Amino acid sequence: MTIADRLTELGLMLPTVFPPAGNYVGCVIVGDIVHVGGHGPVDGDTVICGKVGAELTLEDARRAARMTALSILSTLNAELGNLDRIRRIIKVFGMVNVAPGFNQTPAVIDGCSDLLIDVFGERGRHTRSAVGLAALPFDIAVEIEMIAQLWPEP
Repeated sequence: MTIADRLTELGLMLPTVFPPAGNYVGCVIVGDIVHVGGHGPVDGDTVICGKVGAELTLEDARRAARMTALSILSTLNAELGNLDRIRRIIKVFGMVNVAPGFNQTPAVIDGCSDLLIDVFGERGRHTRSAVGLAALPFDIAVEIEMIAQLWPEP
């Protein structure tokens, strides 16, 4: 089964690629490793903003992390031609826009991790960091970076 088939089976659609918000590219390939820059919870016209633990609940934030994972996959799909080139998800670095006292950042970034495992199976299981920050660009709820390994090109 291809990753596109798996996304369809899960009822998931990749959003339109959101362009970088500054002077950088969405991802860079070095050898068999692809580094994906920070992505936020953007799906077309929908952007999830606010501080988790104040304006947003844990469930809102988990949904934001899931949306962010789909945005990352959209960028990878555009760069690679298809997601079947991904051999393994290596690392996820999740940043959460938190209100003072909110300390459940791992539970927030599980929204991203769960989606990656649903899509890629065991190849989607990865190392991870999940940190809380006082602010994120444009007040987005989460920002996530990812590193993945690619299959050799035929």
